[in-house]
Amino acid sequence: MKTDRLRAHQRNRSALNLACFIFALCLLLHPGFVRAQEVENYPAGRARALLLYEQQKMVDALPLLERLHAANPKDLKILEALAWSTYVNSATFTDAAAQKQARKRARDLGLKAKELGSHDGLIEELVNFPPDGGEPASYSSRKEVDEAMRAGEAAFARGDFSKALEAYERALKLDPKQYEAALFMGDVYYKQQKLEQAGEWFAKATAINPDRETAYRYWGDSLLAGDKKEEALRRFAEAVIADPYSRLSWAGLVNWGKRYDVQLAHPRIDVPASSVQRKDDKNITIFMNPDGKADGTDAWTFYSISRAAWMTEKKFKEAFPNEPQYRHSLREEAESLRLAAEMTAKKLQEGKLKKEQLDLSIANLLRLNHDGLLEAFILLAKADAGIAKDYDAYRREHRDKLRQYVVDYISTGGGK
Repeated sequence: MKTDRLRAHQRNRSALNLACFIFALCLLLHPGFVRAQEVENYPAGRARALLLYEQQKMVDALPLLERLHAANPKDLKILEALAWSTYVNSATFTDAAAQKQARKRARDLGLKAKELGSHDGLIEELVNFPPDGGEPASYSSRKEVDEAMRAGEAAFARGDFSKALEAYERALKLDPKQYEAALFMGDVYYKQQKLEQAGEWFAKATAINPDRETAYRYWGDSLLAGDKKEEALRRFAEAVIADPYSRLSWAGLVNWGKRYDVQLAHPRIDVPASSVQRKDDKNITIFMNPDGKADGTDAWTFYSISRAAWMTEKKFKEAFPNEPQYRHSLREEAESLRLAAEMTAKKLQEGKLKKEQLDLSIANLLRLNHDGLLEAFILLAKADAGIAKDYDAYRREHRDKLRQYVVDYISTGGGK
């Protein structure tokens, strides 16, 4: 279980003294215990619990959250806070069985929140826990580094930020490539609203591993907190580029859009669903769109012909000699879309088509091809399992194109 993924949307930690440990453990093992309790003034109790929660006082909030949930199991905000508080407090338990039980209960509460309609990113992560709660995160195969990281997390959970920073710094000295140490250093400063220092450490984490999304997203959060719109957008774009096939990677960009009332969208390109159908190497059906269409949609005929050629064993094997069987690839899709765009551009030059009469999908295809962003569009908007296999190789050579696509197209509602 990746602890850094669970810091996705809220970074709340709390202290836990011995009395609260015993009480909280009772609640975790016997959730029915508090159902006999009454919340005399529900609105006042709710306001107090959520205030404690926002103040990061998880231990103080937990018993009250339990009683509120018992009194009104359908209060989604209380349920989400209870699920997260339960997980946070598990990190402070010294007993492995109690930790696991807490993680299991956090997951169960998360599932209830999902049933009530929660779309919170943290809840999405909680429900991905193994049904039994799973095992705690391991930060390093080196014992001394792992112990330093765990000490840092325990201190963070207690609200002892200076001790947490000392532990993370110790881990970094032992292993300068310890991504989570730099990430969590930034998280501590973010928690203290020291946004510039937080950004410095998030930048160090991205330097350690530029292909992990978390530090970019956290960095974007810190910039968003400082209302630095354009800088935040670029960090959130990098999070998407680092891991585009994870829903969590898009969370920062989505929040950015909501913050600035921006409609995020890919440019619309609707390829005919039946354009190409492959049964096997000798049975390939293509969609034929008659020539003479005034809107340019006859270009899909060329797209279909190109894809049909790729689906034969000969062409695919020439391009991918080490792969045992055909798959849909980035090269196939890009070459086919590019052919459709180029044939349309040629007809425009010859006066056989008018730009203002072009079908929207064809017009968007021409723009993307002109900007050199067809591959970026395919990888981020139209990737299937086969195409996704080509992502890492493309990113190594064309990160700038992916960045340009996110900033110029997605963040502008599909392109200006």
